[in-house]
Amino acid sequence: MCRHLAYLGAPRYLADLVLTPKHGLLRQSYQPRDMRGGATINADGFGVGWYPLSGLRAGRLPVRYRSSRPLWADESFAQIASATEACGVLAAIRSATEGMALVHTACAPFTEGRWLFSHNGVVTGWPRSVAALAATLPITDLITLDAPTDSALLWALARHQLRADVDPARALVQLVTAVADAAPGSRLNLLLTDGATVYATAWGHALVSRSSPDGLVVASESHDDQPDWIPVPNGYLLFGTAAQGAMIRPIEGFDRLRPRTLATSRKETP
Repeated sequence: MCRHLAYLGAPRYLADLVLTPKHGLLRQSYQPRDMRGGATINADGFGVGWYPLSGLRAGRLPVRYRSSRPLWADESFAQIASATEACGVLAAIRSATEGMALVHTACAPFTEGRWLFSHNGVVTGWPRSVAALAATLPITDLITLDAPTDSALLWALARHQLRADVDPARALVQLVTAVADAAPGSRLNLLLTDGATVYATAWGHALVSRSSPDGLVVASESHDDQPDWIPVPNGYLLFGTAAQGAMIRPIEGFDRLRPRTLATSRKETP
């Protein structure tokens, strides 16, 4: 499994979101508190996408940094993160599924236009289980995937709907239910943002949110031990903005398609 987060709100340094929290993504890369499916660390690369402050009003597209190195081993990103502020961020660390590519292009966030996307989980039976869904995409989308991985295909399927102006929340719900139907037992926690609104699914893995006057954080795990983190129930869609905070609603069909329990949560002392 992987770990990810999205932030919308007042300008914050990337380091303050990704590197310095007591149990942020940096700590989660080598000592996660909740891993399901057998992995123990998230050391197979990372990525961070952000919306530059200077381009917010002009609708500037997000900037992205990806690496196949563990987050703790990339000094260049640490320097960038300590000097870069953003009002919108999507970051992820990767624990690659056995047999999938270990390259930086396999790391989230995936992007096109204003969108940033991440997947925390696994598609069971890959790739045969979702071959029929992949066949619904234009051939050019298939031969230009970022990497031959389940997450990259999920992004291509989501992107195809976004290009057709499908509502983003509806696009994610349709995607997770279609994949869960084709590949039972899949874990499909997805994050999607355009820098103004964040959308997320809790499907087979943990998801929490924190709303404050400064903004909204949605993450796989809480970044500290404060009590204001709110768990998102399994089988729910989250959507929210910095001003409104997070809202949730159940995903229709979850009870029929719910993922099997692969492993119990593993708790560690921070």
